[in-house]
Amino acid sequence: MAAGAAAFGAVRRNTVIPGFGLTMGLTLTWLSLIVLIPLAGIFLRSATLGWDQFWDTVLDDRVVASLKLSFIASFAAAGVNAVFGLVVAWVLTRYDFPLRRVVDAIVDIPFALPTAVAGIALTALYAENGWIGSLFVPLGIKIAFTPVGVFVALIFVGLPFVVRTVQPVLQDLEAEIEDAAASLGASRLQTFTRIILPTILPALMTGFALAFARAVGEYGSVIFIAGNLPFISEIAPLLIVVKLEEYAYGEATAIAAIMLVISFACLLLINLLQRWSRMRA
Repeated sequence: MAAGAAAFGAVRRNTVIPGFGLTMGLTLTWLSLIVLIPLAGIFLRSATLGWDQFWDTVLDDRVVASLKLSFIASFAAAGVNAVFGLVVAWVLTRYDFPLRRVVDAIVDIPFALPTAVAGIALTALYAENGWIGSLFVPLGIKIAFTPVGVFVALIFVGLPFVVRTVQPVLQDLEAEIEDAAASLGASRLQTFTRIILPTILPALMTGFALAFARAVGEYGSVIFIAGNLPFISEIAPLLIVVKLEEYAYGEATAIAAIMLVISFACLLLINLLQRWSRMRA
C-alpha cells in the first residue's frame, strides 16, 4: 500500500504539467469516446450472431482467404518498407545532393494523395498495358488484379511511415560516431550492426508497426489494383463492405472483430519486441 502511494506520489512530482488528475481523466475520457466505445460496439454487435454463427462466419473459406491475403501481404509490405524506408531515410539524412528537398517532399505524397487516386494511378501503371506492367508481361508475370498488385499498393501507402519514423533518429545520430568507429578499426558492416542498428532499431520497429497497421486497414488504393476476385485477390476490408451492402451487419462486424483481435495481437508482439530491443540497447 505504501509502495503504491509512493509510486503515485512520484508520478505527481515528476509531471511537468500540473493537474495530473484532471489531465488523466480527460485522457481516459477522450480515449474512451474515440477508441474504446466504438471498438466495444463492434464486439457487442457481432455478439448478436451467437457463437455458432460467429465462428461459421469467420471460418468461412472466403473469409479465411481474405484474412490470409490481408495479413500476409501487409506483413510482407511492412518488411519491405522497413528495409527500403531505412535506405531512403539514410540517404536523406547523410547526403546532401541536388533536389534533396524535392525527394524529401515526394516521400509524403502517399500521405496527402487520396487513396482512390493512388489506386487508379497504380492500376494504370501496373496493368498489362501499363508502362510498368507491360514490361513484365513477356516474362509471364501479371501484377495488376493479382495478390502481387495488393502487395505493391500496400508498399506504396506504408513507405512514409518508416521513413518519417527513422529519419529523426538518424538526424540525432551524429556522423562523428561512425568516424570514431572507423578510426578504431571497425568495418562498415560492424559499424552498422553494432552501433547504428541498435540505436535506430526501436524507431525502425515503430515504423514497421505503423506501416503494418496502415496496410491491414487499407481499402481505397487496393480495390482498384486488386481486381477483388474471391479466393484470389479479395482483401478483408472489401469483404466487410460487401457484407454491409448485403445488409449482413452481424457478419460484417464479426469479420471486423476478428481482424481487430489479430491486429492487436500482432501490434502487441511488435511492441514487446520493440521494448526488448530498447532494453538491450
